[in-house]
Amino acid sequence: MATIWKSTTQRSSNQATNNNSISGTTLSSWSRQQKLAMIAGFAILGLLLAGSACSKQSPKPALVGVSSPGSSSATPTAAPAPIATAASPAVTKKTPKKRPANVTYSDANSGVSFLYPRKFALTSGSKAQPQFVGLGDVPMNFVEPGGVAVATVALPASSYPGTDFASAFFNVNVNRSVSEQECAHFAFVDTRNADGEPVDAEKVKIGSTDMEMTSNFSASAIKQAETQYYHSYENGACYEYVLGLGTEGFATEGGIEHVNRDEVFAKLQKILATVKINAVEQEQIADQGVTSITGGKE
Repeated sequence: MATIWKSTTQRSSNQATNNNSISGTTLSSWSRQQKLAMIAGFAILGLLLAGSACSKQSPKPALVGVSSPGSSSATPTAAPAPIATAASPAVTKKTPKKRPANVTYSDANSGVSFLYPRKFALTSGSKAQPQFVGLGDVPMNFVEPGGVAVATVALPASSYPGTDFASAFFNVNVNRSVSEQECAHFAFVDTRNADGEPVDAEKVKIGSTDMEMTSNFSASAIKQAETQYYHSYENGACYEYVLGLGTEGFATEGGIEHVNRDEVFAKLQKILATVKINAVEQEQIADQGVTSITGGKE
């Protein structure tokens, strides 16, 4: 009996020991699973809290419209429709046209036309006879009478301040009583030769026109005048072009300088280079003959 009891007791003890071991193992295993579950749960909870915080920080959508205090409806107010307006025409500023520096003069009776600077003064007809102040009229230089003044262009008196410049001009005359051979000569010629002998006219080419040219010089105690004469034969008439320069004083006192004569005559020669002679009708020629007899007209 004792032996059997011991055996049973031993088996019971072993069995209890085994059961305790299994139970400890099971408890130990569940504890790890619970730990993992708890860690996972905390992780998920952390993610949810982070997402909730981000959603709170995101900007709220803008309201489409705001209802008025007296309105019972929360319907957003619609934006007003754009009002169609007629397109206004583009305003363009008118740019003032710049006037040309040169002006064209044209005379139907003589057929003469030329360009001259706008700032120069033009006279025509009977008033076109040029003068040197203190020295009188500038004579025509035809070998036969019958010359008619056509036009004169004068430089402004203030063209060369601080110099002895007094006046300068470009003048056109025409004479239909002179032949082509006579047109090549002048009533008086240049006498500025050192030995006092007259200087023959010289042939020159102005633009595309061949001309005869001579010059003259006259002076008083305080005034001087220099003229250049050019002749050309066209349209059955002798055309005379006179370039004149007048000075005052001898530029010896008061800081007054001599005007550059070459520069002045160069300006006048530019006008001469633009001269054109157009064909003239016989009626206009007859009318010009009357003008010559009566001493010219405007």
